[in-house]
Amino acid sequence: MTQPSPASVAGWTPIAEEAARATRVKHPDKMFPRPTHRRVITVANQKGGVGKTTSAVNLAAGLALHGLRVLVIDLDPQGNASTALGVEHRSGTPSVYEVLLGEVSLAEAAQMSDQSDRLYCVPATIDLAGAEIELVSMASRESRLKEALSDEALDMLDPDYVFIDCPPSLGLLTVNAMVAAQEVLIPIQCEYYALEGLSQLLRNIELVQAHLNRSLTVSTILLTMYDGRTKLADQVTTEVRHHFGRTVLNTVIPRSVKVSEAPGYGQSVLAYDPGSRGAMSYLDAAREVAERGAEAPQ
Repeated sequence: MTQPSPASVAGWTPIAEEAARATRVKHPDKMFPRPTHRRVITVANQKGGVGKTTSAVNLAAGLALHGLRVLVIDLDPQGNASTALGVEHRSGTPSVYEVLLGEVSLAEAAQMSDQSDRLYCVPATIDLAGAEIELVSMASRESRLKEALSDEALDMLDPDYVFIDCPPSLGLLTVNAMVAAQEVLIPIQCEYYALEGLSQLLRNIELVQAHLNRSLTVSTILLTMYDGRTKLADQVTTEVRHHFGRTVLNTVIPRSVKVSEAPGYGQSVLAYDPGSRGAMSYLDAAREVAERGAEAPQ
């Protein structure tokens, strides 16, 4: 017999319902399925402010909270993913910059997040800001990250999922992320100009596919910043689903103050306010990602 939802139980208040949801996040009764193979996913969109870092961090946290091992590579010089996962990223900290230069190994740069013992992050420091210029003159400049994410290097950390958080540009760092990954996840905000620049991103992905990484696919599109009060949000959602079909996750991430506040406290929204709508939406999206990963062919 299935348990009734809190909302259906007489006498439950909204606060009690939220507390129950938070308990389910912190103490899940069901683990997510492991993928058929290790998934390396680049989270990319050169348009800023679309929820790219927020999505990478919270999807990773959701998967880790439900039994999967996850590694986040912070490839954005701003270091926002590092901040949200509560890992050290002051200048001088072993980081993705040194990993790209081959000065430290992936395992040496990876830090465990304080939010889960299954969640790791390779941080970005301010040193990464000049990396694109330095990479220009290097041999195999487009595949430095791929070399660092070799099977041997990843086996030392043994993640089920690797999320690479890209900067809001289509420069060498983003190209490195696409060459190193098998999949691209594109967050698209449910707002005006949502699809602006998306065609350029898709063209760049096609160029990487043609010349540098034939196995790369756009596997996932996540709709973010949905505001149910506007007709525009529904129009954008309908248009994106029409164009991209099953690639788009069923879960839509609502516009949420809690989601915006969480990084300021060095946390994902699942740690900051696990009972909030934003946290539950990202948890649902993470569940979809996990279920699709368990179905994916080897």
